[in-house]
Amino acid sequence: MAPRILLARHGQTAWSLSGKHTGRTDVPLLEEGRQGAKLLGERLHRAPYDGLPDVEVRTSPLSRARETCELAGFGDRARDWDALLEWDYGAYEGMTPAEIQAARPGWLIWRDGVPEGETLAEVTARADEVVAWARSADRDVLVFAHGHVLRSIGARWLGLPLDFAARIRLNPTSLSVLGWAYGEPALESWNDVGHLVP
Repeated sequence: MAPRILLARHGQTAWSLSGKHTGRTDVPLLEEGRQGAKLLGERLHRAPYDGLPDVEVRTSPLSRARETCELAGFGDRARDWDALLEWDYGAYEGMTPAEIQAARPGWLIWRDGVPEGETLAEVTARADEVVAWARSADRDVLVFAHGHVLRSIGARWLGLPLDFAARIRLNPTSLSVLGWAYGEPALESWNDVGHLVP
C-alpha cells in the first residue's frame, strides 16, 4: 500500500477567526474550535477511517494543534514534532493580511516571505522533512498542525514549489488527504469540512 498523509488543521482560535497571522504565539482554541475537533474525531472514528488503527500520529506541540489532536481522540498515540510548527512569521506575527498590505502593498507571503522570521527555504525544508517521513514506510500517517505549514506540505507532496500553496486554502478543523493517482502524488481530498456541517 502506498502511504498517505492525512492533514488535520487545528480548530478555530480568536486569531484565526480575525485573520491574524498566528505563528509561534500559543493561542488557545475557542469553544467552536473544541467542538469542531470533537466532530473531526467522530468522523475519523467512523467508516471509512474506523479510528485509523494502524496510522502513525504526530502533532505540532502548540496547544491549538495538540488540543485538537486530543479532542479528536488521538492524543495518546501522538508524538509532538517541531517540524509541524506553524511558520515563524517574525515581524508579521499577530498582523492581518490587510495590515501587512497597508505597509507593504502587493505582499504575498508565499513569494515574499516575512522579515525576522522563517525564510521560504526553511519552510520548504520542514515541509520536505514531513513528506519524506510520511513516505518512509507502508503505513498512513495523520498530522495535526496549522494552515500555512499544512498547505506547504500539500505543495511539496505534489513536488511543486512552495508558492503553489497560495492556491490551496485550508479552513480550521479541515481534513485533507494526500495520496496517489496513477503512481503520482495527488490530492485525494482537500479542505474537507463536511463533519462541521450540521
